[in-house]
Order: sequence, then C-alpha cells, then structure tokens
Amino acid sequence: MTREYLKKAALTPKSDASETHKIVQGILDDIEAGGDAKALEYAAKFDRYEGNVLLTAEEIEAACALVPEKLKADIQFSHDNVRRFAELQKSTMQNVETEISPGFVTGQKVIPVDAAGCYVPGGRYSHIASAIMTVTTAKVAGCKHITACSPPRPGTGVAPAIVYAAHICGADKIMAMGGVQGVAAMTFGLFGLPKANILVGPGNQFVAEAKRILFGRVGIDMIAGPTDSLILADGTADAHIVATDLVSQAEHGYNSPVWLVTDNRALAEEVMRLVPGYIDDLPEVNRENASAAWRDYAEVILCADRKDMAACSDEYAPEHLTVQAEDLDWWLEQLTCYGSLFLGEETTVSYGDKAAGTNHVLPTSRAASYTGGLSVHKYMKIVTWQRATREGSKPVAEATARIARLEGMEGHARAADVRLAKYFPDETFDLTANG
Repeated sequence: MTREYLKKAALTPKSDASETHKIVQGILDDIEAGGDAKALEYAAKFDRYEGNVLLTAEEIEAACALVPEKLKADIQFSHDNVRRFAELQKSTMQNVETEISPGFVTGQKVIPVDAAGCYVPGGRYSHIASAIMTVTTAKVAGCKHITACSPPRPGTGVAPAIVYAAHICGADKIMAMGGVQGVAAMTFGLFGLPKANILVGPGNQFVAEAKRILFGRVGIDMIAGPTDSLILADGTADAHIVATDLVSQAEHGYNSPVWLVTDNRALAEEVMRLVPGYIDDLPEVNRENASAAWRDYAEVILCADRKDMAACSDEYAPEHLTVQAEDLDWWLEQLTCYGSLFLGEETTVSYGDKAAGTNHVLPTSRAASYTGGLSVHKYMKIVTWQRATREGSKPVAEATARIARLEGMEGHARAADVRLAKYFPDETFDLTANG
C-alpha cells in the first residue's frame, strides 16, 4: 500500500520573501544610521506607542501589581519547570581536558555569551510563555545581561503578564518596542543597552527576516517559519483528542500546517469529520486562523503500517510531533526528526507551549532534520584550548610541519620548525612533505 492523502494541502507556508526582505532591510538600515531617534520614529509608526522604551522599576512594579495572583502562580509554576529543565541541560555541558598524547593537553571550556536579546510576541496574542522560555534559559546559561523586548499596545504598553513573566525570570531590562525596530535596538545597542550577542524568540515574518538578515553579526536561535505540528495516531487513538489537538495548533496562524499521519482509515475519516465543527466552536479571533490553516495547509495521510508512519514523519521533520499510539517506547527509539516529541495522549503540544518545562522555541519548516530548538546550550560557546610541555609538543610539531608543507602552507610549517629548532637544537628532523 502506498501512502494515500485523504486531505492534501492546497498551499505551502511561504510569504512574499523578496518584498519582506526589502522592507526589513530598509528599516534596519534606517535605524542603524539614525540610532535611537529613528527607532523611536518607527515605534511611533508601527507600535503607536510613545511611552518609555525601557521600563522603569516603578513601571515594572505597577504592571506586576495588575497581574492576578492565580496567574502569577501559574507563571511561577511554568518558570520553575523551565528553569529545572534548563539546569538539567546545562549539567550536560562540562569543562573537560585530556592529555591527548604524552605532555600535550587539550581541553574544552563552556562560556555563556554576555548579552542576550529575547523577543516576546505581543500582537494578537500575548505570548507570556515566550518570555518564560527565552529569559529563563538565558538566565540559567549565565548571560550577564538579558533584555526582554515586546511590542507595546497603543496607550497601554507591554501586557502586564509579559512584564511580570520577564521580570521574575530574570530580565535585566524590559523594552517596550516591537517588530524590526525592537530587534534592531537590541542588536545595535540602542537606548544604552549592551549590543546583543544572540537574539532569540519567535515573531512574525518581519521579525524572522530581521533575524535572518542580522545573523552573522549577531547570533540567533534559528530562522523560523510558521509553526507546524504532526500527529502520529493508530487505531487505539481517541479521535476527539486527536481532532482537538490539531485544532489547538492550527489556531497559531492562518499558514500554520497541521498533519495527521495514521494507518487507520476509520480514525482519519472521523478526525476529518470532527475538525470543522471544533474550529467553528472557537472564538472568532482563533477561528479565523484555524479555519484557514485547516483549509489550505492541513494534510491527512494514510500509511501502510507504523514503520511507514515513522518514515513519513521523519520526512516532514515537524516542529511538534505527537504520538498517540501503542508501544510508545518503539516510537521514541524509531523517530529521529522533530523539534519536540509528545508521547501519549496524556501530554500534548499545548503543555510544551506553556508550562511543561521543555522549550517551545523550536525549528520549523523541516529544520528539525538538522537542528533542535532553543535550549540553554544556544547561549553557550564551546571553546577549546591546549597547552604542552616542550617534549610533548615535539611529535605534534613534526606532524604539523610535514602536513603543512604537503598542503603548500610554508608559513604554518615554519611555525612548527622554529619550536623544534629552539627546544631541540641538537636533534635533526626530516620535515619535508615527502619525508
């Protein structure tokens, strides 16, 4: 049996990349040339906000006071989970050294970047969880300065819950500025901020393009496209839960793909029957996104068996991958390409998005075939070092000189020659390429 598409996507998640690039490049160039004043000009135009760019301690305190206590407790719960998981990840990165050969020692040192810029979306949805995911991991990594940047709403500023989350998670500065201008301000070190060494966090296509353009002069977590999710389900899966989970991810955006891969036709047909009704039951602002995503980008794929299902999933390399099937250990062992994996109906992508502890800033657009998502590791530089005794450097120098000459790099060879001549003046070495 070959794979059968019971529902095929009509579109692929592409924006007008060339037009977006042109707009973003122009804004970045203007702000780099014009500094603070030009950034404020764009903030007034796009954010329609003219309050403080960097929130004062008093403004942070006032915003935190507006957050209900129960929501504070939920944010703290999520923060604690993300922090604990980040601390576990950090424990896997160690400074190490070894005597690679007698008298020659090599080592690895793990150093956090100095300054991190964390972008927190705040347009249609206030992404409280993004503040938790980005700021917490930067703090655990040991970054010396963390800026949280989020779009302010006209006349009101940054959502109080975002301010509270960024504050308790360890942001040193909270900036009320959105879009390309916010990314530029962190990169160029405007408003007295240190220049960011790395930019992290999700955003719209303009934020994503700004990060792509700036990559190289500043590090980024990843080049992100629309969020996507895939569910692997067999005949034991609950169609109601599968359909609900698909809809929950489709509401991210009009071009957010969701995919169901199964070996059970009856389940597939039942899910396809249920989804439209579940979308219609959403509030209007969510329904608009979910309806377009399901209509234009969703796919339902019928496979021959679970091996074909796993292979299909790895080809799609989804950002979020859920397994609602028997023998979860088999799937954990078999699957290799995903941003984050959710095993069993007892967990769901929504848990990972908000409060479970694993990070929700993840690779999209099949990038999970070669990279993972945001973690404490993204803020860490793994650097190497070496030292040697004179005797220990001897065989390395000989090998270096001969290899360098074979490559035609005489200057490299002579850097080894002079050490041998100084340390072992009474010895003769054959350092020719054909020796």
